[in-house]
Amino acid sequence: MSRYLSLLLAAPLLLSGCATLSDSPQQQLELHAVLDHQEVGGVGCVLSNDMGRWFVVLPNRVTVTRSTRPLTVSCKKDGLAVARESLGSRADTASLMGNVVISAGLGALVDRHSGAGYSYPANYTVLLQPVTSPDALAYEQRVNSPVF
Repeated sequence: MSRYLSLLLAAPLLLSGCATLSDSPQQQLELHAVLDHQEVGGVGCVLSNDMGRWFVVLPNRVTVTRSTRPLTVSCKKDGLAVARESLGSRADTASLMGNVVISAGLGALVDRHSGAGYSYPANYTVLLQPVTSPDALAYEQRVNSPVF
């Protein structure tokens, strides 16, 4: 009887093994954009990592390929605002534990190479910065000393 109980308790660990085999290499993200404490629509963004590049208009959802490398998010709104941010990926603890128990860490190396055992934040808000017009920028950068 104790043999069956041990097998029953070990089943979740065995089933949560290598993320390369059990998880999808893709992940869906939900993105929003904020400018001056207000959500903004119609913001064009390019997301990229070492596995690819994706285009999306916010607010929206986009499916990206997982990686151990950061996901770069570059956004622009009609010349009014821009943003460039980086989202770090984190290891999935369930697949990491399964890899350690089942494959003595070999599965973790495979997942690290493929990025399958890693994920980005599922919901993210991009903070837009207003773009200064060329005239306003020239006015701000002027030197207030007379020229002789």
